[in-house]
Amino acid sequence: MTQYFNIHPEDPQPRLIKQTVDIIRRGGVIAYPTDSSYALACHLGDKQAVDRIRQIRRIDDKHNFTLVCRDLTEIASYAQVNNDTYRLLKSLTPGAFTFVLKATKEVPRRLQHPKRKTVGIRVPDNVVAQRILEELGEPMLTSTLILPDESEAIADAYDINDQIGNLLDLVVDSGVIPYQPTTVVVWDNDFPEIVRQGKGEANFIAQKDDN
Repeated sequence: MTQYFNIHPEDPQPRLIKQTVDIIRRGGVIAYPTDSSYALACHLGDKQAVDRIRQIRRIDDKHNFTLVCRDLTEIASYAQVNNDTYRLLKSLTPGAFTFVLKATKEVPRRLQHPKRKTVGIRVPDNVVAQRILEELGEPMLTSTLILPDESEAIADAYDINDQIGNLLDLVVDSGVIPYQPTTVVVWDNDFPEIVRQGKGEANFIAQKDDN
């Protein structure tokens, strides 16, 4: 049976945060809030839970998930970060950015881009997400909660529970979060490049020219 937690967006209840993390550690799939939308998440090493998220969203194994980290220390374990990259990440995290970086050996091969060997990483500016990650002590594997045939994430946790609650182990309700996609920054060559402009603002980074 799906659980439904009302967690305060600014002062999360520690008991509910602990219960949320227990569900993740037991292989659960949760819907939780970020600074750009609600998202689906599970434990990094749980292939069965990852497959459940793929089924919910009807995405194939070519779809890249994102590692959601609590801080820069965690990022360095999963992505190759030099001094320039570190300075950029420090200036833009936490925030509504997804960084595509060269993966380290800590990232399972099935979670890397098959050709580029990259991984998407972000540090959300959301109190509830931060508390969950602190309690968990490691990154979560996550995917924006956009259902099949939809173009935007569900903004209201009540609607999430109503539409797909039976497919989840937990819905974390922290209020309505209008969908604003993250800004995607790719840095797998010599310099960073914005490949999708979203909520995060970084005018000093070049934007990819599609022409």
